[in-house]
Amino acid sequence: MMNLIGLTGGIGSGKSTVAALFRTLGIPIYESDSRAKELMHSEDQLRHKIISVFGPEAYSPDMVLNRKWIASLVFNDQSLLEKLNDIVHPAVYEDLVKWANEETQKQAPYLIQETAILFEEHLSKRMKAIILVVAAEEIRIDRVTKRDNVSREDVLDRMKNQWTDLEKIPLSDYVIYNDGERSLIDQVRDIDQMIRSRT
Repeated sequence: MMNLIGLTGGIGSGKSTVAALFRTLGIPIYESDSRAKELMHSEDQLRHKIISVFGPEAYSPDMVLNRKWIASLVFNDQSLLEKLNDIVHPAVYEDLVKWANEETQKQAPYLIQETAILFEEHLSKRMKAIILVVAAEEIRIDRVTKRDNVSREDVLDRMKNQWTDLEKIPLSDYVIYNDGERSLIDQVRDIDQMIRSRT
C-alpha cells in the first residue's frame, strides 16, 4: 500500500468532515471505526474472541454488539482496551488490505485510512504521510457531548486514552485546523494538491 495516507485526530476534532471533503476530490476513504463495527457484527471468529474476553454480555441475544457496555468497561480499564484492540486491529488491517487491492482503489492517486488511534497503535509506519486534524479541547468536548449525548466527564475519559495534539503535531506531515476560522475546504484542497504532486 505505497500510496496510503493516514488521517487522524482526537475525538471531536472533525476527522469525518475532513474525510468527506477528500472524498469529494475523488479520494477513496477507509473508515477504520465504522469498518471495525461492521466486522465485529459480521465476523464469527471476531465475535467469539470478543465474547471470550468480555463474556456473553458483549452481544445481545440476536448478536448485536453491546457497544455502550463494552465502552464503559474499556474506557476505565487500560488492559481491557488493549485486549480489545489486539482482537480487532488485526482484523481491520486484513480488511484494509483487501479494500486497497480492489480495482477501483488501484486507480486512485492515493488512498486515505481514517483512524482515531493511528499514533497510539503505532500505525504510522504503514503510511506514506499523515494528516492530523486538530481543534481546541473545549470545541471538541462541546461537539462530542452534543453528537453522542454524553457527559463532559465521559468525553474527558475518552480523551485520556488518546495522545494530545501537542504530541501528534511533530509526527504529522500535514495539519488541518478545524477551528471555525480557517476554511476546511481550502486546507483540504491544498493538502490534496501537495500529496498528488508527491505521488
